[in-house]
Parts: sequence; C-alpha cells; structure tokens
Amino acid sequence: MGWWSDVLADAIKRSGKLEIVTCFSRSEEKRNAFAKKYGCRSSPSFDSILKDNGVDGIINTTPNDAHLETTAAAARAGKHVFLDKPIANTIADARAITAACRKAGVVLSVGYQRRRESAFRWVRKQIDAGVFGRLVNAESNISRDRAGKIDLGSWRYQASGMPGGVMLQIGIHYTDVLEYLVGPVVAVSARLAQLVLPGDNPDVASLVLEHENGALSTLNASYASASENYVMNIYGKEASAYYDLHQGLRLVKRGVPGIEPVPCAKNDAIVEELEEFAAAARGGAEPEMTGERATASLAVIRAGILSAKEGRRVTVAEVLA
Repeated sequence: MGWWSDVLADAIKRSGKLEIVTCFSRSEEKRNAFAKKYGCRSSPSFDSILKDNGVDGIINTTPNDAHLETTAAAARAGKHVFLDKPIANTIADARAITAACRKAGVVLSVGYQRRRESAFRWVRKQIDAGVFGRLVNAESNISRDRAGKIDLGSWRYQASGMPGGVMLQIGIHYTDVLEYLVGPVVAVSARLAQLVLPGDNPDVASLVLEHENGALSTLNASYASASENYVMNIYGKEASAYYDLHQGLRLVKRGVPGIEPVPCAKNDAIVEELEEFAAAARGGAEPEMTGERATASLAVIRAGILSAKEGRRVTVAEVLA
C-alpha cells in the first residue's frame, strides 16, 4: 500500500465504475489503514485475494521487480490486471508478464496516464487530420523537485529497483507521449547525471530520440530542478504546438500571424485509464496500453540506459533482440 495505491484508489472512488473489494500489503498496519480509508476488506495474504471469487481484477502497485511474480500469479488465478508503468525493469520480465496474461486469457492494462491528457489528445487529432503536415521535430521536459524528499530506503530511488533513475521513473511518461504523437522510436542517444540528490541513481537525464518517420525529438528529465514543470512542443512543416504546465497549449500555423491559445478542459486521465481497464475486463475493446505496447515503451528506456552506459547510439531493435 504505497502512495500510488491511494492515488489509484481515489480515482476509483471518483469513477464509481469499479469497486474496491479488498487489499493486501505485507504490512498489516498499512493494509488495515487502507481498508479503513476506502471501505474495503483487509486480506491476510495475496493468495487469499487470488482465491476470492468476488475479485475480478487486481490493481498491482508492487515494486517494478515484483511485477512478474505478482502479475503471473494473478493471471493463473484468472484475475485481470491493471499494472502501473513501467511494465517491468527488464524486457525479459515484460515479455513474461505479457505471455502469462495472454496464456490465461486475462486483460493486462498498463498505466500510462500522461498520453491521455486532453492537450495531447487534441494534438493527436490535429496530426491525424493533417494540420501539422510532416512531423519534423519535438522537444519535451518533465521535471520535479525531489530535493529533501528522497527516501533512500525506497526502491524508487535505488538503482536496483529503478534502473536509469529519473529516466525510468518519470522520463518514460514523456518518451511515451512522444511516441504517441510523433511515432515509434527506433534509436536513442542518451546521457545520465547525478548532480544534486543523494543515493546511487541519476537525477538528470537527456535523450535524443530517432523516430521511425525520420523526425527527431529530445527529452530532458530531472528530479533536481527548483520546481515542477512539464513541456511538450511538437513541430510540423505546416503547424507547431507548444504545451507547458503553466501556460497550457498554444498553436501556430504556417502563414497565419500570431500564436493561438487552445483551450483544453482538464480531464481525469487516471479515472479514464481505470475505466478502460474495467470495460476491457467486462469484454470491451482491448486497453490502449497492452503488454506488447508497454514492452516497446520500456525498450526505449532500456536503449537509453545502454546508450548512457556505453556512450553510443543504441537501436530499440538491439534491446529487443
């Protein structure tokens, strides 16, 4: 019952289309507190949840390196699984998770809520409508302030639990958005640095991504910045979009003077991904982020980690081989 469990549980309550039946954590104190907060039962073991016929699906918020064991067990028990990103720390585990769910015939949905944000959905629609023309470039930044907030006992801030540090923990959100908007990534050149935060993991990452369509994009991710900020700029031959956390979305078109603000109502992206999971579990369309797509997303980050380690351009195909 980590902090993200509460984020997802709060979203379930906002939705009303899913019901929290029971919960388990190795800490009895944590699971009892969670059960009290969300009005569900506290289970004495994960196995007892898997044997519970009243449970249709598992919201899995275990550490990355426990994803395979816990998800495979859920699949064998016939439970659908919502697994927060990344799907795993390694490609081998990601493939094994995907195969286990496919073999059992259960839904696997991986949480990537950033791509669902209304600004990015709007940009995707304009790209599909041809407004941008040929996509040529993109630049992005995902930065947070973690100074003084790092728990070195947490797996999230250890190289063994979160390979690549900030690149895998939050950078993967925006490599995913870049793939969603610009197209699949085929190669990565990356650098990592540890500049401010304690521990053994990078707090700054910079990546150059080569997309299948020939476009280039950049991602900068940081845990060492003075404040939280998100930037996503998409450049096309006929139009460009500029998004940042503080100014919202703006559009400029070739031959049209000035820059046009684009109003985008804030949507509840986490509720949307959980409701999609529920619909898929009830026999609806497959989730947007399946095991296969989440494995491809992980491969971009693994290519970045290898690139930074060896100081060379690394293809995604090499990582997937």
